[in-house]
Amino acid sequence: MRKLGQFIALVSVLALGGGAATVSASDKLYIYTENFPPYNMSATGRAFEHNGNEVDGICTEMVKAILDKSGLDHVIKLRNWDYGYKRALSKRNHGIFCTTYTEERAPNFKWVGPLTKNLWTIFAAAGTDLKIDKLEDTKGMLYGGFRNDVMTNYLLQRGYKVSEMESDDINPKRLELGQVDLWISDRLAGPYFASQQDVEGLEPVYSFNESELYLAMNPNTPDEVIQKLQESLEAIKENGMYQAIETKYGL
Repeated sequence: MRKLGQFIALVSVLALGGGAATVSASDKLYIYTENFPPYNMSATGRAFEHNGNEVDGICTEMVKAILDKSGLDHVIKLRNWDYGYKRALSKRNHGIFCTTYTEERAPNFKWVGPLTKNLWTIFAAAGTDLKIDKLEDTKGMLYGGFRNDVMTNYLLQRGYKVSEMESDDINPKRLELGQVDLWISDRLAGPYFASQQDVEGLEPVYSFNESELYLAMNPNTPDEVIQKLQESLEAIKENGMYQAIETKYGL
């Protein structure tokens, strides 16, 4: 009996030890973003980054400040949007930024923010004489967009034609080459993307639908984690760090 008791005690200790390791591992936050300058971008010009130190941008600096303030264990990685979005949808303690908040997306995540805003903008090729008074004026034209992007989905749901890519990087060049008629992007991010592809003179022909950007966390992420992150956002607003980041990027 004594040996049996010792065996049970040993198994219990091992089980507790294994459980603690599991809890510790699951408490780490895995945060994804994409190349979407000036909001999020590789600091080295690479398509992917495994280390948060190599990721920069308005939202990135805000999220880093929030995470540092929270004291939560975390990693930040840069991938294409579709990859990071699906990870955030399917895995506990995974998140993605900067994500546009919409009523359709609302139940799919727990939200931290708002971090900042963007303005949806339609770009045409350099030298265009296209005049757009309302979005409906572009019916029948082919847009460049990318998968699981909120602007792309908005157009598709309303019957517009969109040629979807894995990421937004090459859409400025596609527009310049005439492979698409229009490109939908953000008013700030569009020119950054275009300059990275050595595309000059794209014309912003119509803007609409200013929206708020958030850190979107998997819905199975504990509420106390979300509360800690939101409190940390409010703290960096109170201590002036948030405003300093906005000023740095001309907002």
